[in-house]
Amino acid sequence: MSAPELKRSVTLPFLILYGVGTMVGAGFYALMGKVVGEAGMAAPLAFVLTGLLAAVSACSFAELSSRFPVSAGAAQYVREGFRNIPLSTVTGWLVILTGVVSAATMTVAVVGFLRDAMPLNDVVGILLFAAAMTAIAAWGVGESVAVVTVITVVEVGALVYVFGINARALADLPARLPEFWPSVSTGGWVGIFAAAFLSFYAFIGFEDMVNMAEEVKDVRRTMPTAVIASIALTTFLYVAVIVVAVLAIPAETLVGSATPVAELARASGWMSTTGVWVVSLLTGINGALVQVIMASRVAYGMAKRGQAPCWMGIGNPATRTPVRATILMGAIVAALALFFPLTTLAKTTSAIILLIFAGVNLALWRVKGRDPDPDGDGPRYPRALPLAGFAICIAVLAFQGWLLL
Repeated sequence: MSAPELKRSVTLPFLILYGVGTMVGAGFYALMGKVVGEAGMAAPLAFVLTGLLAAVSACSFAELSSRFPVSAGAAQYVREGFRNIPLSTVTGWLVILTGVVSAATMTVAVVGFLRDAMPLNDVVGILLFAAAMTAIAAWGVGESVAVVTVITVVEVGALVYVFGINARALADLPARLPEFWPSVSTGGWVGIFAAAFLSFYAFIGFEDMVNMAEEVKDVRRTMPTAVIASIALTTFLYVAVIVVAVLAIPAETLVGSATPVAELARASGWMSTTGVWVVSLLTGINGALVQVIMASRVAYGMAKRGQAPCWMGIGNPATRTPVRATILMGAIVAALALFFPLTTLAKTTSAIILLIFAGVNLALWRVKGRDPDPDGDGPRYPRALPLAGFAICIAVLAFQGWLLL
């Protein structure tokens, strides 16, 4: 008797919202002030630039997801591109590592938010939260994506809300438009590139979508469309909010605030206190859940291809989800949150993801060299595009290293 396959129940609208939910969240909420500090009034331009840079790698993921619609995602893409199983295996475990570390970081954050509102023991809180995320992720893909979708709607709704209550500031846009374009002579573009580097991390997450490939309906058409649409929607949302932010609030206020979104929300007393707390809490929950789902699907896909223990590649016949892999990921998340200092690990997560992006872009470039236009549905981009994506990832990594010197 063959092991049960995963259930294909995710449609395009839910997948797009899932993708937006992987990106919109703590990164943007935390980074807004820092990006303004680097770029000033040109912060919206930095987000536009970053959105375009992220879109290049997103195109590579979109095409590869239509060529190889499997749960292992980046690991399988590297395997197909380089025909090197050890390199593919390392890539897969790196993806899993980024997922569980991110989920553990979010777990600690959520428990911290809850502790601010009620008496809560850290150990009990971490164990209960990790167990809840594991249960939701194992419950069923439709149910898991529904939870992510609801929270994403709340997260996006909060940003739309703060945009709406500050939209009157757009009346000043025509007169202040020249401020959004920096002068070359003042060195403003250096600040924009520094801000673009910072804001890149607010776009990380779209790569998680491809690991849902075996649970998506009409995956060869749906997945590429969802990847590109989620990047476009996220970029539009970020730019819209940052435009009203720099128009409505002095830059020094945004830079000096730990919660710039709360500064935008001060026109509404509820939103600036309880509302921001609720949204911050939901952001952490969403981030942890998405990462547990992603890591378990990568482990499942790798196990099916002999790159992870075979028991992780067995789907549950009742839920038709990778329950065993999900429980393992939940346990690792709890252990990391309980016993390990996560600050250093969290800082290295973005660098690891950029390395994965670089590998995926180069893998597509190699695949297209061997088979430029295979039969089947899905987008086909110029071969130069993934090479540009590879160069961008290496440049961002180099810039990160330069900033640390």
